[in-house]
Amino acid sequence: MTTLLEIKSSVLRQVQVCPTFRRRTEAEPDAPSADPQEPAAGAWKPGDGVEFFAHMRLILKKGEGRQGLPCPEVLLRSGSPAPAEPVDPNRGLRPLTQEEVEMLYEEALYTVLYRAGTMGPDQVDDQETLLGYLQQLFGTSPEEHAEAIDHVKKAKAPTYALKVSVMRAKNLLAKDPNGFSDPYCMLGILPASGAPREPAPRTEQRFSFRKGSRRAGPLPAKCIQVTEVKSSTLNPVWKENFVFEIEDVSTDQLHLDIWDHDDDVSLVEACRKLNEVIGLKGMSRYFKQIVKSARANGTAGPTEDHTDDFLGCLNIPVREVPVAGEDRWFRLEPRSSASRVQGDCQLVLKLITTQRDTNMSQRGRSGFLSYMLLLSRLLQFEHRSEEPKASCWRGELSGPAATILCLHGAQNNLSALQLAVLHWQVSSRHHQTRTLDYGYLLGLLEDMQAHWEEASSLPQGQEESLADSLNAFSEFGLRLLRQLRDFFPATNSTAVYRLELLLKCLSKMQIFQPSFEVCSSQTELHADISAALKRGNREWYDRLLSSKSPREQPGPQRLAGLIELADAVYEDLQSCYGVYASLFHSITDIDFFTLTFRQLERLVAEEAWVLTEALSPKMTLEVASGLFELYVTLADIQRLWSSIPGRDSRSLALAGIHALFLPAVKLWLQVLRDQVRWRLQGAVDVDTLEPMDASSKHSSSAATASLCFSHIQELWARLAWPDPAQAQALGTQLSQDLCAATLFYTELLRKKVDAQPGTAGEAVSEQLCVVLNNVELLRKAAGQTLRGLAWPEATSGPEGVLPRPLLSCAQALDEDLQQEVHTVTAHLTSKMVADIRKYVQHISLSPDSIQNDEAVAPLMKYLDEKLALLNTSLVKGNLSRVLEALWELLLQAILRALGTNLDVSADFYGRFHFTLEALVNFFHAEGQGLPLECLKDGSYKRLEEELRLHQCSTRECIEQYYLDKLKQRSLEQNRFGRLSVRCHYEAAEQRLVVEVLHAADLPPLDANGLSDPFVIVELGPPHLFPLVRSQRTQVKNRTLHPVYDELFYFSVPAEACRRRGACVLFTVMDHDWLSTNDFAGEAALGLAGVGGIARPPVGGSARARQPITLHLRRPRAQVKSALRMLEGRTSKEAQEFVKRLKELEKCMEADP
Repeated sequence: MTTLLEIKSSVLRQVQVCPTFRRRTEAEPDAPSADPQEPAAGAWKPGDGVEFFAHMRLILKKGEGRQGLPCPEVLLRSGSPAPAEPVDPNRGLRPLTQEEVEMLYEEALYTVLYRAGTMGPDQVDDQETLLGYLQQLFGTSPEEHAEAIDHVKKAKAPTYALKVSVMRAKNLLAKDPNGFSDPYCMLGILPASGAPREPAPRTEQRFSFRKGSRRAGPLPAKCIQVTEVKSSTLNPVWKENFVFEIEDVSTDQLHLDIWDHDDDVSLVEACRKLNEVIGLKGMSRYFKQIVKSARANGTAGPTEDHTDDFLGCLNIPVREVPVAGEDRWFRLEPRSSASRVQGDCQLVLKLITTQRDTNMSQRGRSGFLSYMLLLSRLLQFEHRSEEPKASCWRGELSGPAATILCLHGAQNNLSALQLAVLHWQVSSRHHQTRTLDYGYLLGLLEDMQAHWEEASSLPQGQEESLADSLNAFSEFGLRLLRQLRDFFPATNSTAVYRLELLLKCLSKMQIFQPSFEVCSSQTELHADISAALKRGNREWYDRLLSSKSPREQPGPQRLAGLIELADAVYEDLQSCYGVYASLFHSITDIDFFTLTFRQLERLVAEEAWVLTEALSPKMTLEVASGLFELYVTLADIQRLWSSIPGRDSRSLALAGIHALFLPAVKLWLQVLRDQVRWRLQGAVDVDTLEPMDASSKHSSSAATASLCFSHIQELWARLAWPDPAQAQALGTQLSQDLCAATLFYTELLRKKVDAQPGTAGEAVSEQLCVVLNNVELLRKAAGQTLRGLAWPEATSGPEGVLPRPLLSCAQALDEDLQQEVHTVTAHLTSKMVADIRKYVQHISLSPDSIQNDEAVAPLMKYLDEKLALLNTSLVKGNLSRVLEALWELLLQAILRALGTNLDVSADFYGRFHFTLEALVNFFHAEGQGLPLECLKDGSYKRLEEELRLHQCSTRECIEQYYLDKLKQRSLEQNRFGRLSVRCHYEAAEQRLVVEVLHAADLPPLDANGLSDPFVIVELGPPHLFPLVRSQRTQVKNRTLHPVYDELFYFSVPAEACRRRGACVLFTVMDHDWLSTNDFAGEAALGLAGVGGIARPPVGGSARARQPITLHLRRPRAQVKSALRMLEGRTSKEAQEFVKRLKELEKCMEADP
C-alpha cells in the first residue's frame, strides 16, 4: 500500500503540470465534450445481449495469447527484410579535395605499376585489368588515365626491402655429445652476379657464409645478419626480425645458414663432459671432440672455420616471395651432396618499399592514411554496385579491388594489426552512411582483437583514430537501441538476428582491450546500453500515450485509448520476454525484461491511477465496462510477472491498484447478470427446439447458454481478483446470478414447450427429448462454470475442494436441475402410460393356450420402437434416466395387473414371471443398457416376491409372513421402545420357557401421555404349533417402562422349533377399558437359535443367561405382501389366518 501511495503522490505532481485536464474534470464534471466518441464498451441497454457478449468475446480473444510465458517461435512470425536503419552521409570520412583525389589516384597507379613479388591464385595478375579498374574507380577519361600512367612511369622506382622474421626451427641434427645442438642462423641477400648461372653439377658445393663459393668470395660482414645462439635444443625458437635492402628484385636471393655453435675446449674439459654423453651416437661425437682437442695440444685456441658444425641452409629467390607475404616452413638443404642435414625452418617474408616517389609520400602522408582513403573509396564504389542487397553486403570486394589493396598494404609495410584497424575504421564509418551486414563488422572486430593480442601498441595517432571510430559506432548503436522496437521488431526474425549481431559487436567492443586503453574517458558499455534502453522505453511509451490517450481528452474518451495502450504494453512485454530478454542476457548480461517491465508497469499504473480516480465519482455502465476491460489487462500484466519463477508481484506498482476498480467491477457484474438473462431470453425465443445438426442432440439455445457460461468462467479466470475477501464476495454473487440464470433458462424452456401444440397420438415427443438434452447440457456447463469460479481462500484448504459458499450453491443448483430433469422425464414417460397398460393387460388376458413369447411380443415390439426413437433423440445420461423411469412404469403396470387378478391359475403368474425376465434382458441389453443392480432393485424385488408368493402354497405363504418378520429391522430403534426377554428350551420337559422381563420407552397411547401395556406371547406359524395357545402378561397401568418378570411355558417338540419360520412373536398392546386395545409394537425371535434347540444346554441356571433386547416395530410393506397373497386365497386356513391378522390391524389403526 505504501508503494501505491508513492505512485499516487508522484502522479498527482505530474498532473499538476497539465492543469487543463484537471480543470476540465473538476470544474465541469457533467459538461458534455465538444466531440464525443463512442465509449469502449458501448451503451448496454436491454436487448438480446448479443452485442454485449460479442464485446466479451473480444476481451477473451485478447487473453488467448496470454496464457503462460511466450515462446520465441510464436512471436517470430515474419522473415521479411528488416526495417531500414537511419544513415547519415556526414558520419563517414570527410570528403577529399580534388588535389587529394589526384594524389590518391597517383598513389594507386604507382602501387600497381611498381608491384613486386608473386601474385596469389585469388589475385588479378593482369596489370592492364588493374589499371582499367582504377580508371573506373576514379572516373577519369582515357586521355587523363593515360597521362597519369605516363607521369607515374617517369617517377623514380621505389626502393625495395625484404622483411625477414626468423621464427623457429624443428627436428635439427644433434651435433653435440649430449644429443643436442646449439643452433643459430646467419642470413643475408645474395646480389645478382650479372649473368645467369649454369646448372651446377651435384658435386658442386653450394654457397656458404663462411667459405663463400667458387665464383665469389664471402659476403662482407655488414651484409650478414646473425641470430642468437639457442643452447642445447633441436627445436630452437628465435622470433627475430631483419630487414634487407634489395638491389634487384628479379635476381637477388635470400640465403640462410643454420650452424651449431661449438667453442674449442681443452682435453681435460672434454673428458669432464663424459657424463653428458647420450647413446652410441653421442659416444662417437664425444671421441671426435677428444681427438680435436688433442690436436690443439689440449689448449683452447682461436676459432677455426671448422669449429661450428653445419646444420642446413636455405636459398629463396626474392621474386618468388608472394605479394601479400608468406608465413611458411622451409625444408633445410645441404651444402653439397655429401652433407647430411635434416629439419625445417619457419620464416615470415614480406617484400616492402622504403622510398616511394609520389606526391603523397613526399608530403609526409603515411601509408596508413593513404590505405584508409583508398579503402574508403573502394567501399563506396563496390557497395554502390551491390544496391539491391545493400543492407546485407558483407564487404566482399572484387578481384581487382582486393589485389590493389593487398599490393598497397604490403608495399607500405602495414602490419596485420594495422590492416585490421583500418578495415574496422573505414567499414564502421561506412556502415553509418550505408548499412552493412553486422556479421561482417563483428568479423572485423574479432580479426582486430586477434592481431592486437600478438602485436605491439599502435602509434598514438592511429590509437586516437581507432578510439574515434569505436566511440562513433558505439554512439550509433546506442541510438538504434533507443529505437529498438522500430528497427528491430520482435515479429521479424531478420531484424532480430541483426539485433543479435549488433549486440555482439557492442559486447566485443566492451571486452576489446584496446577500447579501454585508447578510450580512457568512455563509461562502461553496460551502463550505456541500460541508459539507452530506459530512454527508448520512455520515448516509446510517451509516443504511444500521445497517440492513443492524450491527457487533453475527457476521461471517458481517454479510457478507450488507455485500454489500447495497456494492451500494447502487454504485447511489448511479451516480446521483451520471449525475444529480446534472452539476447540481452546472453550477450550483454543485461536483464532487459526486468528493466523494461519495471519501467512500463510503473508508467501504466500511474496513468490508470489518475484516470480511475477521475472517473470514479461519475461511474456509469459504459465507464464501468471500460474500467473492467482495463483492469483485466492490468491483471494480465501482473500475471506475466508472477509466472516467471522467483518473481513476486507484491513489489509491483500495480500490486494494490485493484481496490480502485472494485466499484466498477461490481457494477459490471450487475450488467453481466442482466445481459445473461436477455441473451438467454433471446436464444429461447428463436429456438425451434430441434437438434442443431446430426452430431448434436441439443438445440441452439442450449449451445448459446453453454457458451455464455464458458465466457463467464474464462473472464473470471482473467479477472483473478487478488483480495480473498473481496474475491469471495464477487464470486459468491456471480455464482448466485449464474444459478438464477440457469433456472431462468429451464423455466423459459418449460413455458415454450407448454405453448407448443402437441401432436395427437404421439407417445414420444421429440421436443421433450431436446428439452431434456438442453437441461442436461446446461447442468454440466453450469457445474463446470461454478467449479471454475473458485476464488483464493484466505487459508488454503484441501486441493480440489470448492469454497463452502460455492459448494452450497453448486449443490443446490444440481438438486434443482435434477428435479427439473425428473419432471421432464416424467412428463415424457407419462405419454406412454396408456400404451404400456394396454400391452400389459393384453398379457394378462391372453389365454393359457398362447405361448408366453407370443403374449409378450406386442409389448416388446412397442418398447423396441420407442426406445429406438429415444436412443436417437437423447444423450446417454438422459437415455438412462428415461429408461429407469420407463422401467419403473412397467413394474408398476405389472403390479397393478397382478392386484386386479386374484386367485388365478399358476400359468398366469408364470407368464408374468417370463415377462419380467424378458424385460430385464431387454433393458440390460447385454451390458449396453441399465445395469442389473439398478434393474433388480426397488419395485422389482416387490414384484418378484409377489410372483414367487403367488406360486407358493398357503402354508408356505404363512411361513414367509413370519420369515419376513424375522428379517425386518427397525430403522428407528427408539421410536416404539424395547422389550427384554429370556428364552430357552428344556429338553427333559420338552417345553419352551419364555421369560418376559421388562419394556422401556414405549409410545404413549393414552390421553394422559402414558400407557397401560401388556405383552402377548405366541408361537408361529400356527400350523407348526396347532395346539399351542397364546399367553399374555399382566397389565401395567400408567407407565412407559413396565417391569413384568413373568415366565411362560409352551409344551412343543424341539423338531417343530427347528422348522422354517418358527418363532416367538411378542406383541405389546395398550389396555383400554372402554374401547379396543391399542397396538404399541411387536418383535419376533427365531426359535432355531434359542439355547437348548440349536445346541445342547450348558450348565448353569436359565435365569443366569443374558437377556435379549428386542426393538419393537410396526409391520412394513415387505411383511404385508405375504398377507395380500393370502387375502386372495379362498382356503379356510388362509381366510382364518387373514381374519386374525386383520383384527390386530384394527388395533393398529388407533396409533396416533
